Parts: sequence; C-alpha cells; structure tokens
Amino acid sequence: MSDPAPVGVDSDWLDRKLERLDSITLGSSAASVGRVEQIGDGIATVSGLPEAKLGEVLTFENDVSGFVLSLDRATMSVVLLDEGVNVGAGSSVTASGHVLHVPVGPELLGRVVDPLGRPLDRDEAIAASQFEPIERPAPAIIERDLVSEPMETGVLVVDSLFALGRGQRELIVGDRATGKTSIAVEAMINQKSTDVVCVYVAVGQRATAVDRVIEAVQAHGAPERCIFVVAQAASAPGLQWMAPFAGFTMAEYFRDRGQDALIIVDDLSKHAATHRELALLTNEPPGREAYPGDIFYLHARLLERAARLSPERGGGSLTALPIAETDAANLSAYIPTNLISITDGQIVLSADLFAANQRPAVDVGLSVSRVGGKAQKKALRDVSGRVRLDYSQFLELEMFTRFGGLSDTRVKAQIARGQRIRALLTQPRFASLRLVDQVALLAGLGEGLLDPLPIAAINALRRSLPSFLDAHAGEAVSRVTTSGLLDDECRAAFLAAVRELCARLTGTAPSEGGTP
Repeated sequence: MSDPAPVGVDSDWLDRKLERLDSITLGSSAASVGRVEQIGDGIATVSGLPEAKLGEVLTFENDVSGFVLSLDRATMSVVLLDEGVNVGAGSSVTASGHVLHVPVGPELLGRVVDPLGRPLDRDEAIAASQFEPIERPAPAIIERDLVSEPMETGVLVVDSLFALGRGQRELIVGDRATGKTSIAVEAMINQKSTDVVCVYVAVGQRATAVDRVIEAVQAHGAPERCIFVVAQAASAPGLQWMAPFAGFTMAEYFRDRGQDALIIVDDLSKHAATHRELALLTNEPPGREAYPGDIFYLHARLLERAARLSPERGGGSLTALPIAETDAANLSAYIPTNLISITDGQIVLSADLFAANQRPAVDVGLSVSRVGGKAQKKALRDVSGRVRLDYSQFLELEMFTRFGGLSDTRVKAQIARGQRIRALLTQPRFASLRLVDQVALLAGLGEGLLDPLPIAAINALRRSLPSFLDAHAGEAVSRVTTSGLLDDECRAAFLAAVRELCARLTGTAPSEGGTP
C-alpha cells in the first residue's frame, strides 16, 4: 500500500508529475546518442541530443571530438577538434556531459602541446593530475590589486618609455613582418633571471615561425619555465579558436597559487578571423567587416582574465601581451580598435621604421602604457623622464630640417642628441639589458656624455657597458639592483663609468687591460 499524499496535494496530480519525470529520465538516457545531419568545413550539424549545452564536448565515431558552438531548436552546430574525414551524415554522436577542459599544472612546464594538452614535442604524455575548463570567470574587482611590480622586457625602448607592470594587458600591434613577435619573445627570454612562468600561444602561425620562437627561447631563455600552446595554420579551426582560452587557463593555474605568469597570444587577428569563419558557417548574422557582433565580447572576456590578485587571493599576477596585425598601418580597423579599447595600452610597430633599419620599430608617438609607469622602478623613472619628449621633438625637427640647412646652434644640438637617442633605442635581438644597464645609459645620455660619441659607436657602448659596470661600479650595480633607487652616489658611479667607457671608445683615454 502506497503512502498517502500530503495534505493539500492532489494525488492524481502528483502521480502525473512522477510519470512525466520518469519519462524525461528514460528519454534523456535513450537520447544520449545523437546523429550527424550534415558536415562540412569543420562544422557538424547534430540532432538528437536535447540535453547538450553550449561548450559541451561531443564524441563522434573514430574518437573524433568537437564542442557545441551554437544551439538551434532541434539541432546544434558542433566545431570539430580533429580531422573529420571518417565522420559523415548519419554518424553517431555521444555527449560527454562536460565542457571543454585542459590539463594544468607544473607537468606542462617545458612542453609543447596543442590546445587540448596533447604533446607535440615528444611521445611522452602529459601526466597532469588536474584539469580546468577553458572558459573561466575573470577575477572580480574586489579580488584585484594595484599593478605595482614591473614586468621587465630587457628592451630599452619598452622598459624606459612604455614600461609594463605585472598584471597588465599591453597590446603589440603593427603590420605584417614588423617585429611584433620579436618583442614578445624578448620579454619571454628576459624572464630567465626571474620566477615568472611564461605561456606562448600560437594561433594560425606557420610551423616554421613557431619553431623559430621555440628555438630562440631554448637557446637564450629558460624553457623549463615555459609552456608552448600551438595551434598552427594547418590545425583544425576548432583548435585555433580554443587556443587562447586554453593558454589562459594554463597560466591562471600559476597565478592562482601566488606566482607571476606572462602569456603571449600570437595573434588575436587570426583568432578573430577564425571566429568569423566559424560564425558565418553557423549562420550567425555578420556585422562590421563581416565579424559577428560578439567578437568584442569574445576578446574582452579573454583578456579580462589577466590581473594582479589581492594579497587575500595570494598576490599572484597574470600579464598578457596579445598581438594583433594591421593592414597598411590602419589602427582604426575593427579588430585593432576593439583590442586597443580592451587593453591597458599598446606598443605600435611601424613598417617605415622597420624598413629604415630601426629595430625594434616602435612608433613612440602612437605607443602608450596606461599602467606600467606606476610599476616602473624609480631609478629608471628618474632618468627616463625627458627621453620621450626629447625624442619626439627631434623627430619633428628632423622633418623640418629636410627642407633646408641648419643655422641655429641649439637646433643642431637637439638634432645631434636625437640621433643618439635613436641609436641608443636601436637594440639587436637577444641582447637584453638589465635595469642597471638601462639606468646608466639613460643617465649618461641625460648628462650629455654621449653627445661627443660617434653614432656608429653607440652600439659598441651598449654592448660593452654591462661588463664594464660590473668591473668599475660593482657596488652601485648591487645597490640599484636590490633597492630600485638611484641615489647621488650611485648616479655619480654610473656617470663615471659611462664617461670612462666613452673616452675609451673614442680613443681619448688610455685603455686598462684592453678596449672592452
């Protein structure tokens, strides 16, 4: 005999509810396998899985996987993550019940993986014990802290004029083949003497270009603290789409445990093009430049995950250096405009400067860092205050003097100083400068010690100064490195060393033990 219905509840109504619940349960278990209605261009239209949700992983025949990109009334669009050559109309599809997730943890350090965490460098699998979804909420405002620690790149023009802070988002933007990836790789390599974990994400890049990046980090950096997430141009569009999100999840593991991490996404222009391709194939309405309306939200929710956490959350940080490509230096195009408005500043690279052999080809007038100056070491901030203004004035004067000769002595001096600033900001690859090297160079520049030096000798000065400082101003080097402050005694020691080195390079002073 069944238990009586509760008072006030109609027993027939309750029986009908229970029968409906049973039918739903049976129906969902029976409908856990769907079928492919049609497939093409990396997109499969699937029916028969009414319980599937956005972002859920589905498994096709022959172990082909995909994720749900959009839902319709009776069907859904699934983006394949593998080659679907053996998947056709009528193939069975199974729901996994979980969204896209990737392995995280120290087991990934030093490895080259695809966005799903599968190894690409060797056959040894990733023995990760933890997995996290690729879509994670950004830290709330109350969970964040001020950006107060520098993220030094070793590139003089960046560290002195457009300093980066740990937890900042700084866009690197410019035309094709202007050195965007080079600046990002320099930042990775410069972390070899720090505790920063680096994650490099390649989206739609050529295999040869990715190999060059990995080889450069292995040769000059600390690859044992780097993760390379590769979705090259030949990869499935689904892998290219999820690559930046997977990279952020892998980097957040270290940030959430109180460590500092740096992530480079190379590049978001190709990621946006992949998103546009998938959106058009799934019949999303196109907007400006045929991009779907959610492209801004896509990149905003991605880059918002970069932050410095409060001490209550562990105090870790995640710094993002997204890269974007422009056409004919058009910064007002849709994707560059979106990314500039999302990030905390941009480093703009000029094709004209690159062609003129100015490397890195940073456009000082268009570049800006809205946060990092507050995190810049005081020693460097004290000596770099006027460099940008002097350089900008020099560029204007140089343009005007093309139409006539120089008659004013003061203008000639400004032109000479500007030429030396430009030579000083020209820096070879894999020649990172320490904080003390940058401080000494800019202090000497401000005191006019470089004015009598031939422009051709500036490169020799930059190359010889680190070892010369260690030998002739070792105590000052140690104090500035430790404190980040430049007192009068250390400034005097640096200026004396720069003056001595300049004299040796110009042959006006005898060399002790040979010319550096």
